[in-house]
Amino acid sequence: MAAASAAVAALVTGCGGGGPQSGGDSKLTGDKIVLGVLNDQSGAYSELSGKNSVKAVELAIADFKAKYGDKAITKNISVETADHQNKPDVANSKAQEMYDRKGVDIILDVPTSSAALKVADVAKEKKKLYFNIGAATTDLTGKSCNKYTFHYAYDTYMLAHGTGTVTTEQIGKNWYILYPNYAFGQDMEKNFSAAIAAAGGTVVGKDGAPFPNTSGDYSSFLLKAPTLNPKPQVLGTMQAGAELVNVVKQYNEFKLRDKGVGLAVGLMTITDIHSLTPAALAGTTYTDSWYWNFDQQNREWADKFQKETGTRPSFAHAANYSAATQYLEAVQAAGTDDADTVVKSLEGKEVNDLFLRNGKIRAEDHRVIHDAYLAQVKPQAEVTEPWDYVKVLKTIPAAEAFRAPSPDCKL
Repeated sequence: MAAASAAVAALVTGCGGGGPQSGGDSKLTGDKIVLGVLNDQSGAYSELSGKNSVKAVELAIADFKAKYGDKAITKNISVETADHQNKPDVANSKAQEMYDRKGVDIILDVPTSSAALKVADVAKEKKKLYFNIGAATTDLTGKSCNKYTFHYAYDTYMLAHGTGTVTTEQIGKNWYILYPNYAFGQDMEKNFSAAIAAAGGTVVGKDGAPFPNTSGDYSSFLLKAPTLNPKPQVLGTMQAGAELVNVVKQYNEFKLRDKGVGLAVGLMTITDIHSLTPAALAGTTYTDSWYWNFDQQNREWADKFQKETGTRPSFAHAANYSAATQYLEAVQAAGTDDADTVVKSLEGKEVNDLFLRNGKIRAEDHRVIHDAYLAQVKPQAEVTEPWDYVKVLKTIPAAEAFRAPSPDCKL
């Protein structure tokens, strides 16, 4: 496995052990900190994140308390959680309930871009912190950015400019793109199309599939691909979670690879590979923001996570752990949970931790940048232990992995 690009430390600047020397000096609302985890706990993205992200946040709290002991700003740290069912209106109401009735200081996670954008609006209105982990839309650091929202783990630009560029250069110039027809999929299609064009390729066809696709049927789209003229060399699927699993199963069932149509996956996680098996995806290249067996530090945390959950962590689980940790460190250093004070202390910080390698919290747009990874699924014969399904081909430096700050962002 590739070596990590940076040594591991706690937050490098500002948050590493400063702050009050005892809980008695704290300036906290109710002398407590409440973290909210709002995500999909029953649908397409429940394996990617779901209840195990709640467990990751609980692990972060336990590690924070162990680190600071009696010097922690407070020992009264708890988690509130809710299932947004991938519905924007539910996400909106649950976020308001968390901030207003549950006393939540920060909301974490929120996969599903349409839901994530609603929560960003609520965070702005309530002037409360929001670290998005699970959604990919670049609008969170573009036209929908705001002072209280930070985009933490990945986005459609990162995915497209890793996978889209390399696949076009090395596998095929002509693409057919299949995407879930909502904010995430539309943003993925836009960014992948741009990356493909920049690499000298062409999108010969594209279709938006219903989201959520309750039937699980993608046959009409998949059977269409080999009939296009010119015929695509690459099927780029932008589905994620359980929907990606259905697309790949049907892609293999219809033997599209034998018909000359290769597969590129816009967003894939270790849980998807586990569901499908490496045999179904062998050789597939994709972009990831974290891998559990990348180095010893990741593996040690993954072992700890597996003891608690029975499964290896996805990038979303590690990112939620990191985000919760960095928020708690910021409050510890600032000596208060006042949102404006915490935001100011976070902006511009350079971070190296379990998830963020060469990380920086950009002040301009609150995009959290960090190294990303071009990865490839191993053939089944090369899998030597459960869950070790991936080899990292290349580390994409943080400055290259994410786009420059958008002029559309007005914090």
